[in-house]
Amino acid sequence: MLLGGHNSTVSDPEANARGFALTLFGVLVLTPDTLLIRLIDIDPWTMNLWRGLLMSFSLTVCYLLVARGQALAGVKALGLAGVAVAGIYSINAITFVLALDHTQVANVLIIIASTPLIAALLSIIFLKERVAFPTWLAIAGAMAGISIVVSDGARAGTSLGDLLALATAIALAVTFIIIRHNKHVNMIPATAFGALISALIAMPFAEPLQLEGAQLGLMLLLGLVIMPLSFGLITLGPRSIPAPEVALLLLLETVLGPIWVWLVIDEKPSEMTIIGGCVVISAVMLQSIWRLRRNRN
Repeated sequence: MLLGGHNSTVSDPEANARGFALTLFGVLVLTPDTLLIRLIDIDPWTMNLWRGLLMSFSLTVCYLLVARGQALAGVKALGLAGVAVAGIYSINAITFVLALDHTQVANVLIIIASTPLIAALLSIIFLKERVAFPTWLAIAGAMAGISIVVSDGARAGTSLGDLLALATAIALAVTFIIIRHNKHVNMIPATAFGALISALIAMPFAEPLQLEGAQLGLMLLLGLVIMPLSFGLITLGPRSIPAPEVALLLLLETVLGPIWVWLVIDEKPSEMTIIGGCVVISAVMLQSIWRLRRNRN
């Protein structure tokens, strides 16, 4: 959803079913992302360097294969919006990894789950868009849930990580808004460039040669398989299903990501994090269901 250049809903039931399946599979492929970052277990700057380089390489190759002779024209069509997406993506890539280094996976994914509602709030503030009352309620609920998670993090000494996760969510929300107002532009090249920028920023602080053995194998799996495959599917799928349905599917990562980490390395979220997470997930879920019903009426 964040990478595509178009997000219209197609009424064809077969196209809807195909889009739903692609998005669902893309989200499921993405769920081990945070677990692999934990298992690789290197400093965040080296992680950002490798993730950025591999993500940029894989996305560029995929884009060139798909676009073929239109690749250069697609890059030229990015304009200032593409430059903005690249810059913001580099910020959110860095803050995401830094957040994971300073707080629990559950905290990060719960806060990022509120991205669609943060985007709605920013649209109200900066674009003066009118928002329905149920969305206001959802925004209030998400902010309450985030407050619970962040306040618990402050008590546990992980508030820096929680704030970095919030910065990631805000950066993603701004990206949502830019892409929504430039639906005709394919932002995959911009994202590839943003990933490269994040790697260049991390380079002076990284120690790329510290990766060895299993760490290198897991990093290649993450950067060359999981990330491009999941982002590619999440780019294609939402073109034929409603945005609220996409938001509901993306909540799977918020639920499953911490579960994989819990099962494999026993990183258990606190009771207050679970409560705050339930509030955030419920707010996003109920608002998405309301929007789906409104769109179908």
